[in-house]
Amino acid sequence: MKKFAVYKSETGFYCYRYFDKMEQLDGTGLENIVTPDKLPVVADDKGGFFRFNPNDYNFAELIETDKEFPLSLEKMFFKNHENFKLGWISPDGDTYSCDYTGHQKCAGMIARKFFPNAKYPERTLGKAGWLKVIDSWDGTEREHGQFVYSMNGKITNKQINTLFDLGLYDNPEVKELLHD
Repeated sequence: MKKFAVYKSETGFYCYRYFDKMEQLDGTGLENIVTPDKLPVVADDKGGFFRFNPNDYNFAELIETDKEFPLSLEKMFFKNHENFKLGWISPDGDTYSCDYTGHQKCAGMIARKFFPNAKYPERTLGKAGWLKVIDSWDGTEREHGQFVYSMNGKITNKQINTLFDLGLYDNPEVKELLHD
């Protein structure tokens, strides 16, 4: 059984592996780095770790499971959330929220649910008509914006309605999609 520390964010809940015993670290790459006095720790999937603090403002709960992800897609990446900013829009107009760096992980979970044999989740979603809403900030602008990307250059009526509701209908790239 794996243990996960679950944290809340504006876009959903995210999970880190939780370790409170040295033997749990075997095979993780952390067994020679983390010492017993540092336990418990939480580790991301990129080799980083930090000391677990149960009083962290964003900490929600500990979960024990054999699953790869302890939470559902809709819980990790809020579906049709009123504060959607970045993420994915399905051909049916459903949104899945993620943060600036969460598109790949979100696409992976979407693909596991809707396209279980997909080898390249982001590409699979793009070919299936999903829209990717990314941050358009180039480092020189005063404010961040939203850029809507369509891999296949097409857009559905339900996606148009969602973009209108999100206030993205007048974006230049959306106008181009509508024109084409």
